[in-house]
Parts: sequence; structure tokens; C-alpha cells
Amino acid sequence: MINIRPVSDLRYKFTEIESIVKEGSPVYLTKNGYGSMVVMSIDTYSSLVDGTEDALDEADYYAKSSSRRMSHDEVFSGLRKQLNDKKTI
Repeated sequence: MINIRPVSDLRYKFTEIESIVKEGSPVYLTKNGYGSMVVMSIDTYSSLVDGTEDALDEADYYAKSSSRRMSHDEVFSGLRKQLNDKKTI
């Protein structure tokens, strides 16, 4: 279930929000009826960004060791293909 709360709940119902995010679910906070931010546990956040630094380091190494450069379209079409291939597995 998606948890959408007003941002004021962060102040007044912190322990309730904390227990939700500890279970692994994010809480979407709104301000004046519009999306403002997402609160999630450190573990959930880490799982989203794990590997990002390694991938950037790998890209830097590749860029230094190769003269080949890719266009924006080449990079993103390759990423889209990888994502679509994962969806079919």
C-alpha cells in the first residue's frame, strides 16, 4: 500500500512514519496537496544506490583507457535495452 502523508505528519507522527519505513515501505510526503519528498529507511536507500559509485568509477576508467566516445542516444538506448531485457526475464 502506498503511504501518502502531509509533511506535518513528519513532526507530529514521526514514530508512526518511522515504523512504516523500517518495514521497507517509503512514505510520500505532501505539502499543500502537492508531492514534496519521500522518506525511506537507510537500507532501502542504500539498495537503490548500491553499485552507482562502482559504475561511475568503471565509466571513468573506460573513458581514460579508450578513445571511443558515445553519443547521448547510444548510451540511453543501450540502457533502455538492458532495462527491457531484465523485464522479460
